[in-house]
Amino acid sequence: MTTTIEAAGAAAGSGPPAPPSASATRTRGALWRRLRKDKAAATGMAIITVMVLVAVFAPVLTALEGQNTTSLHPELVDSASGGTPLGSLGGVSGSHWLGVEPQTGRDLFARLVYGARISLGVALGATALQVLIGVSVGIAAGLGGRGVDAVLSRLTDLALAFPQVLFAVALMAIVPDSVPRPLILAVVIALLGWGGTARLARGQALSLRTRDFVAAAKLSGAPPLRVARREILPGLVTPVLTYASLLVPTNMVAEAGLSFLGVGVRPPTPSWGQMLSAGTTWFRPDVMYVVVPGGALFLTLLAFTLLADGVRRTLDPRNTEVAP
Repeated sequence: MTTTIEAAGAAAGSGPPAPPSASATRTRGALWRRLRKDKAAATGMAIITVMVLVAVFAPVLTALEGQNTTSLHPELVDSASGGTPLGSLGGVSGSHWLGVEPQTGRDLFARLVYGARISLGVALGATALQVLIGVSVGIAAGLGGRGVDAVLSRLTDLALAFPQVLFAVALMAIVPDSVPRPLILAVVIALLGWGGTARLARGQALSLRTRDFVAAAKLSGAPPLRVARREILPGLVTPVLTYASLLVPTNMVAEAGLSFLGVGVRPPTPSWGQMLSAGTTWFRPDVMYVVVPGGALFLTLLAFTLLADGVRRTLDPRNTEVAP
């Protein structure tokens, strides 16, 4: 966690930042120009785009296949062997592009593409909430007085030291089934994981508040909220964006882990973590039931990691390979 925060903070550079408007314009232009020339980042963006399109157009894709996530096909599994799919590669056929689920016979392709909605939606939603909470707490600590900074810093340390997995399992276990599980998953992951963003934002706010343009805004009589919004917040875009791009794959793993432990999304709603959890008992008779969701999760995590590394290089002012 500390290494990740330091890497994100390094992207902000050590020199004085440019005025917010110029900095924001330069950042946007440099981001796209350099990312287009970064092969690894471009590959990551392409994979992520495909995964997002798959999630968005899941109903269209399943309609093309002619299947859905809930229909049972007992005739496609061998009841004598405990429910192993009939046919090769887990029952792959023209009607079931990736085969069927053991025991139930539910279509694996349909569950995979709809599972992408849960895995990506939870990760992106949790990341957005983490950034919102973390940046708010970090700016308040950096611009507040000594007492405010001390209280919020100790709260951030508590959030970082908290046993997140154990508490998340406990929280998810007592949530009523009437509450949408993906929404609760995103909220729980965010509430237990905002500490790193807050620490990063506080450090940057402490550095920026000594700059001349911030002092000028204060002397002109601007209220603290306006100073934070107009002067401090634009200076946080670079490190927070870099750090957020690293949070998405972390949150995807968290969602998959909670679903794997049985406290995340519950059947018949599909998610990649839930499919992996069920697939562990079928690894030998039906390896496709593990390879399909596991491969999709691995590919998406790799794509976000490549993109995050590309964003870090792009937003690092010490990177002079491409002029902004």
